[in-house]
Amino acid sequence: MLQPNATFIAQIIVFLLLLWFIYAFVVPMIAKPVNERYKRIADGLAAADAGRKELEAASARANDILREARERARAIEDQAQRRSLEEIETAKLAAQAEGARIVAASQAEAANEAARAREQLRREFGALVVRGASQLLEREIDARSHAQLIERLTQEIAGD
Repeated sequence: MLQPNATFIAQIIVFLLLLWFIYAFVVPMIAKPVNERYKRIADGLAAADAGRKELEAASARANDILREARERARAIEDQAQRRSLEEIETAKLAAQAEGARIVAASQAEAANEAARAREQLRREFGALVVRGASQLLEREIDARSHAQLIERLTQEIAGD
């Protein structure tokens, strides 16, 4: 078996002192930058996760805004379509009313013209009857003269 001597014990003591020195001074100098790096990596991952969540939230908000805008545009388009149809109907009704007014005015004017023409014909007919009667009274009444006079009056009436 192995018997420990003073050299061996001294080496163990020096080795333990070296371990203590490394653990006390060297390990903290190495661990500090490593821990800082781990912390930066963890912060970066947390920031990336927060950024991803923020991006998802922003994307959802953008989709909501786009959906709202589409709905609003659709509503505006529907409203414009309805107003257009209402204006067309209003214009049709106004045109029909104007057409009816023009037709009524034309019919009234035509009726007035027809009445005036009838009145004019009555006056002319009356004048012809009076003239024919006066000519008839001026002449002697015999059948042949009477027939000629009526024939001439008929021609005058047809000729005018």
